[in-house]
Amino acid sequence: MRMSLAQRVLLTWLFTLLFLIMLVLKLDEKAPWNWFLIFIPVWIFDAILLVMLIVKMAGRCKSGFDPRNGSQNIKKKAWYLIAMLLKLAFCLALCAKLQQFTTMKLAYVFIPLWALLIGGMVELGYNIFYVRRD
Repeated sequence: MRMSLAQRVLLTWLFTLLFLIMLVLKLDEKAPWNWFLIFIPVWIFDAILLVMLIVKMAGRCKSGFDPRNGSQNIKKKAWYLIAMLLKLAFCLALCAKLQQFTTMKLAYVFIPLWALLIGGMVELGYNIFYVRRD
């Protein structure tokens, strides 16, 4: 399951455009849809990314894989998996709050997003300031 850069960009723009169209229709009150239906393009895109990530992580289990250079790679893939799950948790909490399924405070809805942003800043700092020692 290998996608070229052009395919990934096209897929990203397509799902973003669909989401934004559905969001505008909902906010203009033209579509009386549930908020969970509005976020379907986001969840389909995330599901595709999760499947691709899990397939890449499972590829480490096949025979003939050389694990000597894979320790950093598996840590990065694990971070990507955690980031995807945090984004999914934020989207679900936001939809539940907007649909008024829960009386949760808005600050609690944003906790997964804040954790994702802090983790992203740590990852960025690590990639910028990490000095490779040979």
